[in-house]
Amino acid sequence: MNKKTIGLIAAITVLVISIITITYLLFSEKQANKELTQEFSLEKQDLENEYTRFATQYDELQMTVSNDSLGELLGQEKVKVQRLLEELRTVKSSNATEIRRLKKELGTLRKVMISYINQIDSLNRLTVQQKQVIAEVTQKYNDASRQISNLSEEKSKLNKKVTLAAQLDATNVRIEPKSKRDKVAKRVKDVVKFNISFTIVKNITAEAGERTLYIRITKPDNDVLTKNASNTFAYENRNLPYSIKKYIEYSGEEQLVVVYWNVEEFLYAGTYRVDIFGDGMLIGSQKFTLE
Repeated sequence: MNKKTIGLIAAITVLVISIITITYLLFSEKQANKELTQEFSLEKQDLENEYTRFATQYDELQMTVSNDSLGELLGQEKVKVQRLLEELRTVKSSNATEIRRLKKELGTLRKVMISYINQIDSLNRLTVQQKQVIAEVTQKYNDASRQISNLSEEKSKLNKKVTLAAQLDATNVRIEPKSKRDKVAKRVKDVVKFNISFTIVKNITAEAGERTLYIRITKPDNDVLTKNASNTFAYENRNLPYSIKKYIEYSGEEQLVVVYWNVEEFLYAGTYRVDIFGDGMLIGSQKFTLE
């Protein structure tokens, strides 16, 4: 085959591989978003069930009292529970702020119910049947408390998943050693600059806005190239030195980032590493070798 045919085959191969890669990434992102939506929906459903149980429990409490004033107060609380339940039903599963607010309201309602249970119990005029109902309501409250505790654990796990899903990701990390003539330098003694480029991938779950990226260039002896010893950032309860700080305006769409490092220190042959950090996490890494 001639060079033109070989070049055409190579181009087609690269194109096919690119299409397969993009298809896989889109499918993975869609699947992750689907799982998050399902988990948010389950959390909302659990809250709706809790509010419904509270409304039923107030009905049962009203049946146990003969005091009209207390019965009226219980009725008002039941109406409040029903109103909050209707609010919850109109909230979208993805509206985490509103769901957190309504969950907090549920905690307040539990405290109020305990107060009424204590008042009813202290009247000392309850029949055996009324006391039995109070015991059942108390048991239901305890059951509800355990369920809320389990819900909190699930929420914690969900928050971890959301954090991971919203994390930035740097791919296609490329390092080009440059000579004085701005050509790719093959020998370490000719390197005067590093051109470092990478792609921040599309992520619709990540919050848009200004982000700070930290790039560390590590020599073969694990020493980090830096212009000033005070150039550090927080990472896992410690401060790490960085080589380059880069501010970007992230919109959630794919974004190319390019940074430069002017070599002013002695370099020697060996394997170097570039690490990229964002939002307190390592989001990309690449090694390169200088001869």
